[in-house]
Order: sequence, then structure tokens, then C-alpha cells
Amino acid sequence: MILTTQLFLALSVLIGHAQTPESVDSLLHCIDEAIDHSAQYVSRKEQRIRQLQQQLSQAKNLHAEYQLSYRLYEEYTPFVNDSAIIYLKRCIEIARKTGKHSEVGKCQALIAIRCSSTGKFIEALNTLNAIDTTQLDNIAKGTYYMAYNHVYGEIIYYRNPITPEAQYGIMAAQYRQKMYAVLPRTSNSVFQYRELDALNAHDNREAMRINDQWLSHVEKGSHPYALVALYRYLAYKAENDSTRMMYWLAESVLTDIRNGVMDQGSMWEMANQLMGLNDVDRAYKYISFNSISANRFGSRQRLAQISPLLSAIAKMYKDENDQYNRRQNYTLCIISILALMLLAGVFYVSRQRHKLAIARDDLAKTNRQLYELNAQLKSLNEQLSITNSQLSVVNHELTDANRVKEEYVGRFMRLCSIYINKIEDLRKRVHKKLKTRQYDELYEMTRPQNFKEEELEEFYTNFDSAFLQLFPHFLDSFNALLRPEERIEQPKKEQLSTPIRIFALIRLGINDSSKIAEFLHYSVNTIYNYRAHIKKGAINDKDSFEEDVRKIGTF
Repeated sequence: MILTTQLFLALSVLIGHAQTPESVDSLLHCIDEAIDHSAQYVSRKEQRIRQLQQQLSQAKNLHAEYQLSYRLYEEYTPFVNDSAIIYLKRCIEIARKTGKHSEVGKCQALIAIRCSSTGKFIEALNTLNAIDTTQLDNIAKGTYYMAYNHVYGEIIYYRNPITPEAQYGIMAAQYRQKMYAVLPRTSNSVFQYRELDALNAHDNREAMRINDQWLSHVEKGSHPYALVALYRYLAYKAENDSTRMMYWLAESVLTDIRNGVMDQGSMWEMANQLMGLNDVDRAYKYISFNSISANRFGSRQRLAQISPLLSAIAKMYKDENDQYNRRQNYTLCIISILALMLLAGVFYVSRQRHKLAIARDDLAKTNRQLYELNAQLKSLNEQLSITNSQLSVVNHELTDANRVKEEYVGRFMRLCSIYINKIEDLRKRVHKKLKTRQYDELYEMTRPQNFKEEELEEFYTNFDSAFLQLFPHFLDSFNALLRPEERIEQPKKEQLSTPIRIFALIRLGINDSSKIAEFLHYSVNTIYNYRAHIKKGAINDKDSFEEDVRKIGTF
């Protein structure tokens, strides 16, 4: 075992020497490809979960049922937080039936960790306070202490005003020392918090030593490996080793994506680093993927963490667009000056032609030169005409593109503001109900089932209004591409029907049926059927129908 560990650490050193900017760039390309194929990794994860659920439905005894429920909890932990809690509660029920009180306490502590990971600090502390610690074995006690440490640590990180912050740190440290005393030194939790202690103490050498030991106990490509890689990134970041820190951060991000992980702290960190490197396009791609994943996982904390970065990216995009517009204005000024110079040249040449016409009888040679000069002038005039036409087209296209961008950025920022206000209003009302223990009123307030439908209806109304404002003649132009009997009549002029919304999204450049289905909350097959049915009614070739739709409203 000692020899194996030494060989593994030696290999890690060799890998560290191989970490170059080229290898980091290669990993970033791998991350781009992994994001593009993330649906496959998520599908693989869901297939594993379905297999475990099928085995659970066929379990023949309580022991097997407990083991399978716990494995499902482990699968859901980085995937969907609420589902992980559901299976932990099922484990608690089974453990109570079999009289395993220690397992009951351990699972309750794990529920507290799940609650605090999504910002439910009060629920987490109430759950921990209800645990009977007299019936816990060492592993369960270690989990119980770890849960308290985790809850107080999260409260400190997110600045939640429940108790004084200094008290958090003291209580977290006390529970962390108790956890070290009962859990095995080789457990992932012990390695994680020991390295975190070393990093907080600015002892980078000790942090790297612990990380080397931790790395030798995890399998490359596993979910624990992604966590080890993230902490290794933090150690190299503390040493200002930009190449190695980016390498290990990329390793953590790539491993999370390939494991179908939805709670991705390393992806948020990577987007921040890319923003610092002015790689705005890639940072936007990563933070958008991170936001979608966090929403599926169900973490309010992660979404709150992502929002400021999204705002910063939007501002940077606006600044870049302003710079681009300024450069275009400079270019137009230069072209205008050149055009004036050309006109002056044309005027001068015209005068020379007049002088040469007077002397053409005397100078045959001059006549031939004048003929050649006229031909050149004609060519210049044609080029000038073509250049002016191209400039007119480019100017109209730039104006149209800028208008669309500005309109959508403005509406995006307004919708973000509206939803932030709604979330804040809901938070205040929930907080008020919790504070006054009005649980029945809180239940009634969150019971309605049509919340999603109302929000979707409002979202689609906003989308329809924005689209029709940008393309007021879209429906008429769209129907002009269809045979008369296949044309679509709108019951309301200010509201789009589902088929029109699908082709409105295609006009905006969203061509993938899966993305359209996600946007409109339909199945991919339904979107495909709508597209196929509409294209059958095209006047021209149905294969070029969608390209014709994308040209609607262009100059």
C-alpha cells in the first residue's frame, strides 16, 4: 500500500510538470465539447438512477431496500437535491423499522447538510437539534459533527443573519475537531476539511501534502476526484501558479460535466477566471450552463452566486458593442473622406477631359490617352457605385442588428429585475411567516399548482410582444411563404400561436429542436412534428423553407 501511494504521488509530480498553457487550452476545448454533449452524460446518469429504482421496486427485504435507497441518495446528491432528501427520508423510515437508531441519526444529519447546501439554514439546524446523539456510533457521530460544521460554514460564507458571525466560526471549529476525532483519517470529509484548515492558515505546503494523500485515495474521473481537483486548484491559486491552477480547475469542471453533476462550484470559479482573462464568450457559455444546472439541482444559493457574474458579462458585452459601434463610425468617416477625395478626383478628371477634347484634332496621341482615361474613370465610377451599395447594405444590417441586440438586452435586464423582485418579495413573505410561525398560512401560500403556468404565460406574452415589436410584419411575411390553404390565422394579433412561436425562434437563430422544446416546454417530437407539418405547406422547396423564414425582416 505504501509503495502504491508513492508511485501515485510520483505520477502526480510528472503530470504537474506536463501542465502547460497548451494542455490547459486543450482541456478548455474538451470542456466546450463536454458541454455540447452534456445531454448524453445526464442521460447516462438518469439511466443509472432508473436501474437503481427498478432494483428498489424489486427489493425482497428491508436491508436491501435500505442499501438501494442510500445508493439512490448518493446518485441524487450532486444531481437533484430534493430527490436526494426524499431518499434519505426513506432510509430513515426503513432504519426505524429495523431499529437501527444510529443510521436514523446519520441520515438526519445528511438531510441537514442537503438543506444548508440550498440555503435552508433554519430547517438544517432544527433537524440537527432533533437528533438523539446517545444512540449514534462513531460514523454517525462524525456525520453529525460534520453537518453542524457544514451548516455554520455555509452561514458564514453566505452571511445569513441568524447569529453573530464570530460565534459561527467558533462553533464550526469545535464541531470540526470533534469530527476529526471519530471519522477515519482517510475519509473524503476529513481530507477536505483538513486541507481547508491548512489553506485558511496560509500553510500551502501542508495543504498540498494533504491533497497529495487525498488524491491517492480517489479514482480519477469520479465525483470525489472533481472535489480533490478543485481543492488542488485552490492550493495552486494560493501560490499564484496560474498554469497549474487553471489545469486542475479545468480537470474539476470536466469531471463534473462527465459525471452529470448539477451542483458545479468549479464551473462558476472557471467562469470568473475566464472573465479575468477577457474570454467573455466562453465565460458566458460556462456561466449559462452553470445557471441551467443549478436550477435543475435546486440551489437558491448557487443561483444567487451566479447572478452577479451574469450581470458583469452583460455589461462587458455592452461595452464591447459600444467599442464596435465607435470603430464602425470611425470607418464610415474614413470612407466618407475617401469618397470626397474620389469625387474631387472625378471633377479634376472631367476638367482634363474637356481640355483634351479641345486639343484632340491636334494631338492624336492625347486622344488615345484620353480614351484610356475615360475607360478607367468608368471603371472607378462602377466600383464607387458598388462600394456605395455595399456600404448601404452593411449600414442597414448593422442598424437592424444593433436594434435587435439593444431591444433584447433591455428586455432581458427588465425581466431579470422583475424576477429578482418577485423572488425577493416571496422571500420576505416566507421569512415573515416563518418568523411568526404561521406555517398553515405559508402552506396555503405555496400550495397553488398553477404558479408555473402563470409565469410561463407571462413569459410567453413578453416574448410575443418583444418579437412582434421587432418584426411587426412577420406573420404576413410568414404566411406569404405558405400555400393559401395552409396559412395560419392568429386569433389575437398581439399573441403568437405555438407554430408561429416555433418559427419565431428559428428566425432569431434558435434552430435546434431540443432547445426550442426546452424553451416552449414541449417534447422534442412535438416540435419536430410541428416543423414538418408547416414545411409541407410551403409554396417553394420545403428544404429551403426555414432559410426563407430566417430572412424575414432582413434588409
